[in-house]
Amino acid sequence: MAGQKMVQDKVVVVTGAGGGIGRDMALALAAEGARVVVNDIGTSTTGEGTDAGPAQRVVDEIRAAGGQAAASTDSVSEAASAGRIVQCALDHFGRIDGVVNNAGILRDRFFHKMSVDEWDAVIRVHLYGSFHMSRAAANHFKEQESGAFVHMTSTSGLIGNFGQANYSAAKLGLVALSKSIALDMQKFNVRSNCISPFAWSRMIGSIPTDTPEQQARVEKLRQMTPGKIAPLAVYLLSDAAAGVNAQVFAVRNNEIFVMSQPRPLRSVHRSEGWSPQFIAEHAMPALKAAFVPMDRSADVFSWDPV
Repeated sequence: MAGQKMVQDKVVVVTGAGGGIGRDMALALAAEGARVVVNDIGTSTTGEGTDAGPAQRVVDEIRAAGGQAAASTDSVSEAASAGRIVQCALDHFGRIDGVVNNAGILRDRFFHKMSVDEWDAVIRVHLYGSFHMSRAAANHFKEQESGAFVHMTSTSGLIGNFGQANYSAAKLGLVALSKSIALDMQKFNVRSNCISPFAWSRMIGSIPTDTPEQQARVEKLRQMTPGKIAPLAVYLLSDAAAGVNAQVFAVRNNEIFVMSQPRPLRSVHRSEGWSPQFIAEHAMPALKAAFVPMDRSADVFSWDPV
């Protein structure tokens, strides 16, 4: 791993890096010269259990390839344990330059059936976890006047999906968190961006394959390997991305998208003000042409990946 590379000698924490997208990002970062803290508590996709094995196996892979890495098995879902993850970077490598907020769990349920525990568990890992990790790193970034965050969002939040109110709310909230970090910390040369990944992983491995059509769809999804996401993450954590801040990207196989963020679409004005009746009679009919349809992710990204 000799020679100047994209993120040479940067220290990056990747959460949820024991498998899937996180693992591929950790391996890619190490291949481009980063020293990586591989964080994973080794839980199931629904958040049960712990296992130190996945994080250590990725560390072993990185070291076998000549890179530098350390394992962390602390949870992102509490402030104190997130602080220990950042401290792991400081203890092993003396600094921290980047954080990839990738750790996540799923507790899918239609909203009218969702329990408080199912809501809390997903929000705590995805949204609170990203806050805790970002907050733990923020003062170090501020003091050294450099640093980069990459947060993994989802089209389930950006667009919508069935049976994922907890996950969708967390992932769209994460976009707002990222934008706020970017605005608050740009004067310290700290950047914060989001990636919405399309990739086959255990998080979507429960998609049914009962019919030939479902089987064909899954085969297409399998082409979208986690490794397709990693190059963009490496770039966003590098100095080459110094001018890229507060953006939301999506990656689908060999495509990279920049996603829209909410902006006014259309307005109506009435000098006398509005009554409920006038809204019904005039405002809504005028605005209706600009209404956003009730799409879900599969409706918007309905064409085949290339």
